[in-house]
Parts: sequence; C-alpha cells; structure tokens
Amino acid sequence: MKSTTAFAAALLSLSLTLPAALQARDLQPRPADAYFEKYEGWLAPVAAGYYIKEGDRLAICGDSITEQKMYSRIMEAYLTACVPHLGITCRQYGWSGEQASGFVNRLKNDVLRFKPTIATTCYGMNDHRYVPYTEQIGAEYVKNQKESLRLFREEGVRVVLGSPGTIGLMPSWVKTATGTQQDLNLSLLRLRNLDIELAEQEGVRFADVYWPMLTAGFTAQQKYGKDYMIWGKDGVHPGWAGQTVMAYAFLKGMGLVGEIGTLTWNAAAGTATATAGHAVNAATPTELKLTSTRYPFCAPEGDLSKDDNIRSAMALIPFNESLNRFVLIVKNAPAENCAVTWGTKTRTYSKAELEKGINLAADFADNPFSGPFESVSKAVFAKQDYETRQIKQLFHGPEGAADMDATAALTEKARAPLVEALKKSLVPVAHTITIKAA
Repeated sequence: MKSTTAFAAALLSLSLTLPAALQARDLQPRPADAYFEKYEGWLAPVAAGYYIKEGDRLAICGDSITEQKMYSRIMEAYLTACVPHLGITCRQYGWSGEQASGFVNRLKNDVLRFKPTIATTCYGMNDHRYVPYTEQIGAEYVKNQKESLRLFREEGVRVVLGSPGTIGLMPSWVKTATGTQQDLNLSLLRLRNLDIELAEQEGVRFADVYWPMLTAGFTAQQKYGKDYMIWGKDGVHPGWAGQTVMAYAFLKGMGLVGEIGTLTWNAAAGTATATAGHAVNAATPTELKLTSTRYPFCAPEGDLSKDDNIRSAMALIPFNESLNRFVLIVKNAPAENCAVTWGTKTRTYSKAELEKGINLAADFADNPFSGPFESVSKAVFAKQDYETRQIKQLFHGPEGAADMDATAALTEKARAPLVEALKKSLVPVAHTITIKAA
C-alpha cells in the first residue's frame, strides 16, 4: 500500500511539473463518425460576459482570409447595425500571405498607430506552411503570437485570439505543400490547441474558428454533397458560408449575446411593449406598427445547399439562436393558428408558438430590414476596401517610405467620408406586423 501511495504521489508531482501541452486535457466533443477519430481538439474555453465594451475601437487582423473582407464585413455590419448602442468602430488589417511573424513586424506602425482598444487576430493558416506539424513550426508560431500579445498588452488592448480554420483541399498553388489534407488539418489543429493554451496563459479571449468549420464543413457535405466547400473553392479561402462561421466565432469570442429585441403584443387588448432600440408607434388587435434603430442581422434566403450563401451557414451553426434573436411574443392570439405577416412575407404559427415567442430574424429571411441592412453592409465594404489600400499600398508604398506621419494624416482625411457614410447608412426602420386567423 505504501509503495502504491508513493507511486501515485510521484505521478502527481510529475504532472504538476509537466508543461500544459503534455498534460491531459478535456477534449472537444466529437461527432460520432470515423472521420473525426484523429481530431483531438482541446475543449475550447467558454467566454463569460461581455469582452467588448461601449465605444471600443476594434482592429480586425489577419492574413489573406481577412483581406477578403468577408468575415470582417459581417462583423462590422453586425456591430454597426445590431448593437449600435455600443458605438463600436472598426478597422480591417488583412494582409495576403502573412504569417504571425509578419504581423508582429508591422503591428506598431499599421495597427497601434490608430489606438485600438480591442483586436481580433486570425493567423496560423500560413504559419503551418502547408506541411505536417513539427515542433519547430509550433514553437515559431507560439513565439510570434506571444510577441503580438505583448505589444497589444503594452498599449492596453484587449485581444480575441482566433485559431486558424481548416482546409478542404491541398493547396495546388503552394509548391512546397506536402502530406494529405488530413495531415494539414491535424497540423492546424495543433496550432489551434496552442492558441487555447496561449489565451489561458495571457489572459485573453479565444475564438474557435477551427472546430465549427471542421464540423459544419463535414455536416454540409453529408447533407449537400462534396461540391459544398465551406473552406472555399480553392480549399483554403472560404466563401460566404465559411466566412460566416468565422464571424460567428469572433462575435461570440467578444461576448456578444444576440439579444436584438423583444416585442410583446397583447392582441386581444391591442397593446404592446418593446425593448430598447424599438418603439411601438401603434397597436391594435390585428396590427403592430414600430420604428427600430436596432437591426436584426439580415442575409438573403437563397439556396441553402450552396456554399456561397450566408444563410446556409447560419443553418449549420447556432447563429440565430446565439447572436440574432428578434423575438415576437403574442399573447391572446386571435385563433389557434394565425398568419403573421412582416413586410411582404407571411408565416403561420400556432397560438402556443406565438405565446412562447418566435424569432423573426430566423423565420423571415426577407424582411423590412433587409434593404437597410444591405446599405450598411455596402458602406462597411467601401470603408474596409479603402483601409486595405491605405495600409498595403500607401503606408507600405513610396508615400509611407517618404513620410509615414504625413501619409497617415492624408489617408485619414480620405477615409473620413467613408466613415461618415457608414454612420449615415444606419437609419431608423419603420415596419408593421399583422396577425389574423389562418
């Protein structure tokens, strides 16, 4: 008995001295399919509470996937229209082909110059070099990720550390790529796990891009066939579906909870109330008129079997449930089954469903906010498109080489009208909901 006790104590002592990477970790739950057998992803930490704060200046940083201005566009449109009361402003800093080391070298000049208060980073795709994992790759990645976190911390910037995503094909344009698709995804998984450890050690938030992309991509191909490429047609650069998964990961990492608004309508009494961001203009037993300054996230319905569809991704992940709840509760509905019309679309619900509450944002893809939301999204893109030119062509071109401070000042003057246009794109939306027996 004594020897057994001593052996157990020795094991405990050894475990306390081992680095976290070598100790047993709880694993992310895996779907029950042989495809996932080798994917031992550490359990992602669950964010608790808001990480983003009112008035934050957000820097969205990453490689060519960020420079595509797709997930960054979704994020900024969401922050502008869905939570306008927070007053968040954004800049996009994507740079094609960049590794974490390249970002470290330009972080002070390109990013910290504009005094962000919070940042998201998404590296690892280029850092894994499109080869099976080696300890040298992992060590280099951690070194550079730590350095960027140090630079951010020195300026008081909170960070949401994003993992790399996954790939769907071997990249044909990378002549030095070796191994199989699974080899590279397992390599990216190792970097994801290192990011979890870094986030814990450095006291920052973690955004899990990898795991929902892995599982949603698999689910989509099971449902729609092998042509559905959540990773993008080239297997690396996601289209709208994959980019929606990325935006979801970062918005959740910032602690956003998705309460867009709740409308409570007593149909029998002809009265109604609404939460902040929504004003009741008139209520009768059959009609509810409102004006809203807070939008639900909108995306056209389209063909859900296509990977270029935002709403397709929203059906693969809990986007609406977690980030996009615009709830209508109807008390004392006029019949056991009722037709609810919002904008030009009508859906039928039971009295019990209406009493419990329906999510208008999920059920009505095309709604009175669709056009105004698209205007916001276009204004976001115009601004972010200039930000790419500002940094890549001007800061790092002959203008910046000649006089960086003057280049920054002049380009900010050119960016200012785009910022103002984005502010003006967010307008109050008047809308009407009607109900009648079905």
